[in-house]
Amino acid sequence: MTGSTIPTREESLRLKSSSPSLPAATTALLVAAVFAAATVAQAPQAPPPPAGGPPPRTYPAPTNLKVLPKDLTGQQVHEIMEKWEGSLGAHCNTCHTPDPTNIGPNGRPRLNFADDSKPQKSTARLMYKMTEDINGNYISMVENSGAPVTCGTCHRGHLGPEPFVIPPDEHDHDHEGPRPAQDAPQSPPPAGTTPPQPK
Repeated sequence: MTGSTIPTREESLRLKSSSPSLPAATTALLVAAVFAAATVAQAPQAPPPPAGGPPPRTYPAPTNLKVLPKDLTGQQVHEIMEKWEGSLGAHCNTCHTPDPTNIGPNGRPRLNFADDSKPQKSTARLMYKMTEDINGNYISMVENSGAPVTCGTCHRGHLGPEPFVIPPDEHDHDHEGPRPAQDAPQSPPPAGTTPPQPK
């Protein structure tokens, strides 16, 4: 361009031919966008993070239910068994026998839950019927009785319930009126503990 402010005809033609036209600019922008989208689509995608860990475990439908309701699902029976395990301080193989023909992924035999050959399973059924009887025929008749009787009520985490030890007698037996506050009865110690000794 010359020093004038108005370009000459030749300068105008050179400017027009050197700058891209509107359709060419649009085409270039469209090609760049398609290229960017194709590049992103071909990039390796990271797998989505697991939502809260492994999928929930499924349990087969129970068989050979003799005292539990027959319409329970495998999941419901499993939850009941876990409570009994904790209440008794036991494991599944306390009542259930291993099946040497059914080996699990860990190389050990899986348990045969339907098998009735262990006497502990019969005992567990008997004890379950006992607690149901106590709760239905006795506890339910006591006003404000609170929590029902469970395996843990007596067993407290031990397969064989520990005997309750009565604390030593710390009061006289005159029973001639209310006792002073210092002689008020104290609650017994928890099962499995030694009662405090008098000083």
